[in-house]
Amino acid sequence: MDMKSLVKEFGTPLFAYDEAALRKQAASLTKLELPIPLTVRYAMKANPLAAILQVFQSEGVKIDASSGFEAQRALKAGIAGDQILLTSQELPANLAELVDQGVQFNATSLNQLQSYGEQFPGGELTIRINPGRGSGANARLTVAGPNSSFGIWHEKLDKVQELIAKHSLKVVRVHTHIGTGTDYKVWEEVARVSINLLQHFPEATSLDLGGGFKVARIEGEKDTPTPEVITSAAKELELFNQRTGRKVGLEVEPGAYLIANAGYLLTEARDIVSTGKYEFIKVDSGMSELLRPALYGSQHPITNVTSDKPTKPYVVVGHCCESSDVLTPAPGDPESIEPRQLPETVIGDLLVIGGVGAYSSAMNAEGYNSFFGAAEVMVQPDGTARLLVRRGTLDDLMSREQL
Repeated sequence: MDMKSLVKEFGTPLFAYDEAALRKQAASLTKLELPIPLTVRYAMKANPLAAILQVFQSEGVKIDASSGFEAQRALKAGIAGDQILLTSQELPANLAELVDQGVQFNATSLNQLQSYGEQFPGGELTIRINPGRGSGANARLTVAGPNSSFGIWHEKLDKVQELIAKHSLKVVRVHTHIGTGTDYKVWEEVARVSINLLQHFPEATSLDLGGGFKVARIEGEKDTPTPEVITSAAKELELFNQRTGRKVGLEVEPGAYLIANAGYLLTEARDIVSTGKYEFIKVDSGMSELLRPALYGSQHPITNVTSDKPTKPYVVVGHCCESSDVLTPAPGDPESIEPRQLPETVIGDLLVIGGVGAYSSAMNAEGYNSFFGAAEVMVQPDGTARLLVRRGTLDDLMSREQL
């Protein structure tokens, strides 16, 4: 990927996605040889751009939507309703419209189950269960266990059965999901617990174990061996099928695994300042494009593609008037900073931040300090770049104001 040419054409800050890398990641799962059918769903909250959804669709990947609006967005991108599973904390006001378009619904609370049953008696749906144990890179990324509101608590299955019977519902899929950046050993343990949950839902033909697989973005971090972990779960589920005579397939919902390392943020050094203790590079992006370091102390690789001078320690910070807009925090600690070794940098140098395909442009502080959105491009397999999202303007930010 020719970063300098991209900046010359599109400017900075700029998100650039590698289409070939997206397709390679998708194929690493869709082409797995397993003893049971595997459905791969892309957790579109990671990056919901239509072009990305379409790439994954062409690779046989379906969609996991986390809100009614995401489901609508996928429909607008040309994804068929029956390819979309809606798992939402908030019950959409237009649920009936979405279901009429084929969107599959996952009830994440007893209230949602009751509401669905009232609207669609005799209907089919998925049930999300909180299995009692979660695991994530930190507490903010854990979505199961007693401290989490996601899913129906596993000790309330009797109430679930009452509502199913009351509304003559058919549970065709059981769903669990425990966190992001999960310890895969815990994921495997919860997978076995989830398989046992199938005993309570004899009509279920699919078990969805969510995603959250750890992705190494920076040297020293360790990936979850995702294909191996999924293969292990598939073998466990096949043993269940053999014992019970059932034919339950497996589903997974990766987001970061599919796209994180296929995305880059191109940004320019706009100032260099020193306090005597630290030397800071101020760039023309920051939490307005990439919030993960400020939220979680997340680590992203940063390179200077302009300079070939010897390295020295720098703290890289964003352009927002906010002390938390630091792009090089200490690992897992957004309260502290940790310098990086980078080539000697001068104003105007081009820095490239890696690992930003997921939870970056989709999850940011755009509009803070009135910084508007970056442009986004797809670099196609032939090396040409296609504009996906134009650069924002101040008029965009003010467009909903009643002046």
